[in-house]
Amino acid sequence: MFASIFPVFKGFVIGAGLIIPIGAQNSYVLSQSIKRNHHLVAATICIVCDFLLMSFGVFGGGAILNSNDFLALLINWAGIAFLTVYGFIFFKSFYQANKDSMVKEITPKTRKAVIFTTLAVTLLNPHVYLDTVVIIGSISGSYPTSEKYTFLIGIMLASLVWFYSLSFAAARMSNWLSQRKVQRIINLVVAMIMWLIAWSLFNTL
Repeated sequence: MFASIFPVFKGFVIGAGLIIPIGAQNSYVLSQSIKRNHHLVAATICIVCDFLLMSFGVFGGGAILNSNDFLALLINWAGIAFLTVYGFIFFKSFYQANKDSMVKEITPKTRKAVIFTTLAVTLLNPHVYLDTVVIIGSISGSYPTSEKYTFLIGIMLASLVWFYSLSFAAARMSNWLSQRKVQRIINLVVAMIMWLIAWSLFNTL
C-alpha cells in the first residue's frame, strides 16, 4: 500500500518545490487575484497547461526538447521579449502610482485578455518547460511505467492545490493587498521578477 502511494507523495513534493517559488506564472495569478479580475480563469489555465506539459515530460517529451536546439532557442528569445515588455508594464504601474495626477482607476481586463496573457506568461516562459518537461521528465525516468502514472498524479495535485490556493488567498486578502502602498510594492516586485527571469534566460544563450 505504502509503495503505491509513495510515488504520489514524492510527485507532490517535487511538484510543489518547482511550482511554488515566485515566477512569472505566480506573479500574474497573484496580480489578477488581488484585482479579483478573472483570477480563477488565470489559475485554471496555469493548471491545465501544467497538466499537459507535465504529462508530456513524464512520457518522453524532455528528450525531444533537449534534442531540438532551434526550438529551445526560439522559446528563449520569445520568453526574453515577452518578460521584458511585461516587466515594463508592471514598472509603469509602479511609477505612475507615485504621481497623484496620474493615478487612475484600472480598467479590468476582459476574460479574453486574461486568457491570452496567462497563456503567454506560461507558454513563452522557458523555465516552465525546464521544470515541467525536462526536470520532471528526467525524474520520472527512474520509475517503471506503472508508477509513472501515480508520480504524475502527485505533481498534478501540487499544481492544482498551489494555484487555486494562491488565487483564493490573494482574492480574500485583496482589500489589504490592493492598498496603494502595498500595490506599488507588488508591482515593483513583479517587474523585477520578470526582468530577472528575462536576464537569466539571456545569460543562457
